[in-house]
Amino acid sequence: MEIGQTFTVKKSITDKLIVDFSEISGDRNPLHLDEDYAKNTIFKKRIAHGMLIGSFFSSVLANDFPGEGTIYLSQKLDFKAPVYIDTQVSIELQILEIKKEKKLFIIRTDCLDENGKILVTGEAVVMNKNINF
Repeated sequence: MEIGQTFTVKKSITDKLIVDFSEISGDRNPLHLDEDYAKNTIFKKRIAHGMLIGSFFSSVLANDFPGEGTIYLSQKLDFKAPVYIDTQVSIELQILEIKKEKKLFIIRTDCLDENGKILVTGEAVVMNKNINF
């Protein structure tokens, strides 16, 4: 693990994913679930839950980058644009800073659409005692 290192994974935003996330989270906002409702919003169609995207960051941090043993300390999220159904997104993480003595990592967390437009951006602080420098 070194400053500047990146990790990317692609995710497909499907209707099933949104419906399942709604059931798991309890967030049944009609903006996510009801096409007729969504038509009358600024987005004009259904969008994914912001925290669904946040959960992708959590998944990558826990499983891949830095991986097993990662403890989430904080996450900042800025929602820049809607994430629509039937979009393939890239979840991109980059190490911005490492505090070796505490085994802390400050990691940029981005979600981009197929054209490279940033939809969600943020910064995570995680600890991983399993990483040896």
